[in-house]
Amino acid sequence: MAGFRIWTSACSHLATDLAHGRRSFAEALAQSEEGGALGGPPFAWDIALHLGDLSGTQPPPTDAEGPEVVAQLSSGRRHPRSSIYTLAGNHDASGPGEEAQWWFRKWVDPLGTNAAVSGVDRARMPFAVEGAWDRYRFRVGNLLVLMMSDRNDGGPPSGRGARGGYPSGRILPETFDWWVDQIESNRDRIILSCHHYMLRETTAGSGPWEGFHRDATGKLVSLFHGYFPGAGEEGASYLYWCGDRPDAQVFERYLAAHPGAVDLWLGAHTHTVPDLVLAGRSLVERKWGVTFANVSALTKYHVGKLQRSAPMSRLLTFEEGRDTARLQCYLHTADYAPQGWFAPAEVQVPLRHPFRR
Repeated sequence: MAGFRIWTSACSHLATDLAHGRRSFAEALAQSEEGGALGGPPFAWDIALHLGDLSGTQPPPTDAEGPEVVAQLSSGRRHPRSSIYTLAGNHDASGPGEEAQWWFRKWVDPLGTNAAVSGVDRARMPFAVEGAWDRYRFRVGNLLVLMMSDRNDGGPPSGRGARGGYPSGRILPETFDWWVDQIESNRDRIILSCHHYMLRETTAGSGPWEGFHRDATGKLVSLFHGYFPGAGEEGASYLYWCGDRPDAQVFERYLAAHPGAVDLWLGAHTHTVPDLVLAGRSLVERKWGVTFANVSALTKYHVGKLQRSAPMSRLLTFEEGRDTARLQCYLHTADYAPQGWFAPAEVQVPLRHPFRR
């Protein structure tokens, strides 16, 4: 029996790449279905997850970006728009004084409540969603997928400013409580937790101050993320806020006290190359009995001046009756290595339970 395959991507930053003539998500989707022009093979998948940052602007997104988002997410020949499950990243957030995440809810529409605009037909979602737009779940056999949006809205210091993405991640206390309830009520399931951000000191570039670099004068400048003083800048690379509490580490403390409470945490936010190692951490690591994987970015052009980045995504494959899952990395250009599978980044992810469809 063929495995169940989840294609995971993030950080498409559509407007940024479109300005350079590149349709970041649509090209990756086409490569998955038809193969790439530079030799990358096609690959099969059953559902897709996009882990935030479809917007490519620095100020909060407007309706002007919306139609291109719908067009690219709906461009598959074999995969309908409703087979792509989404959550919000920091660049998708509304600005001060705006309705919370109005742009994301209108144009990306994770629950299919605005189908006339977004094209998301809830009835055609392969697996039914339950919950709210910023925290929802769906089940595939004994696999439980938890989708949590970044809540970097409402203005500084914990929310987005008018002039930039304000990169430190944020969760609401209600979402954390929901997450705890989900994992404690589903101990017999494989649990996949998804957010735009990685947790603190789990993968490369997810530690305090790791979003920046000091130049020859000692000044902090952007490495992975923009520098916005007074906006939780030390936590620009990880999930930093719980409500208005800085460096809350609520997930980290829970997982340290309950090792193996979930099987896998998927995030993104930090755009880089597939074999980066920073502070002894790569993009896929084990900690607290959990596998943490940064799926990184589809964008080619939304990067800092000092960083290296390669458009990439991940394919997660579950096999019936097996207690491991295969995690592969696909390079969508040939800028860093040949287009296609990047074998050094492939890992086997241990699962607490054998997968049952």
